[in-house]
Amino acid sequence: MKLTLVFCFCLLAGKLLAQDDKGVIVHKDSRADLLVKKQIEINELNTRDARRYEQGYRILIISSNDRNQANEAKTKVYKNFPELKAYLSYQAPYYKLKVGNFANTKDAEVYLKKIQLYFPATVYIIRDMIEVNPDKSAELN
Repeated sequence: MKLTLVFCFCLLAGKLLAQDDKGVIVHKDSRADLLVKKQIEINELNTRDARRYEQGYRILIISSNDRNQANEAKTKVYKNFPELKAYLSYQAPYYKLKVGNFANTKDAEVYLKKIQLYFPATVYIIRDMIEVNPDKSAELN
């Protein structure tokens, strides 16, 4: 009797543990793919600003407590160097005019010599956070 019961139990357990030859079938909601794509877009927008700025160099043209003098210098830069972007900032009590977004000092030195012709006073190359365009650098790679 015990032997028959063990034999029946083994047959039943073997049948219950057997796997089908079909493999695993996954039923996925199609909206999950849309959620993944949406999350990729959100991540791209959130990290774009962080990739927009990096350490680089600018040329400090003027550091003055006279705002009109700083604005005149900015106008002069735009007139003579339209390809350079000028940044006028106020750090009490001085207005500082910086120009350019240079990745290295060699690029900045080329413009430094040209700018010194228009601004014979002290003009310096300084380290600063510069703007970069992540979309253009991605196209180059």
